[in-house]
Amino acid sequence: MSLYRFIATQKADHRVSTLCRALGVSRSGFYSWASRPPSARRRTDEELIERLHAVHQMSRGTYGAARIHAELAADGHRHGRKRIARLMRQAGLEGVHRRRFRRTTDPDPLRVPAADLVDRAFVARRPNALWVADITYVRTWVGWLYVAVVVDAHSRMVVGWSMREDLRADLVVDAIQMALWRRQVAPGHLIHHSDRGSQYTSFACGRTLREAGIAQSMGSRGDAYDCESFGRR
Repeated sequence: MSLYRFIATQKADHRVSTLCRALGVSRSGFYSWASRPPSARRRTDEELIERLHAVHQMSRGTYGAARIHAELAADGHRHGRKRIARLMRQAGLEGVHRRRFRRTTDPDPLRVPAADLVDRAFVARRPNALWVADITYVRTWVGWLYVAVVVDAHSRMVVGWSMREDLRADLVVDAIQMALWRRQVAPGHLIHHSDRGSQYTSFACGRTLREAGIAQSMGSRGDAYDCESFGRR
């Protein structure tokens, strides 16, 4: 962006003389530039920016330069990808970046995991026979939040959940306690299955399940019921 163009974008909030003095250009030079008719390149850029806004809005703000370039090309508008990226930056348009994988469960080598009582048979003939737990993560306006979920394998309903900014064991304990409060299960008739993440092998999680009379079961890491889709609904 040229200095004159920058002044044009800021003159609604600052005096032109002040901007010119701060940037080391003359007022007469700015007004001479402003009085010129826009060049053909500038006019096509402005038209293209309008198209970029339209496509970006159509995508609900998710498309980046590559997707918008492909969308315009499909409609017969041939523009360079670098030009589209430059004009998007100029217009303040950004797409949604692919989120990086965030590890949610790591095994604790100092703790022995529970036996696998499920063997990937994530089905139950009655409610409150098998609960399957997992941890996922969601992106919010305030940053990443981790979500622990407890799902009843009979109905596939979420019976307990909790959310925190960290991965402490309280995350899964709170989800279990919500499920217990909502379901009021009888001791000795329920299996709680998860992976071998440190949150589930923690003393706090094991004690919560034992005190409720729930059998604890664990598969390999990442081998519990897939609750990642819950975080993207």
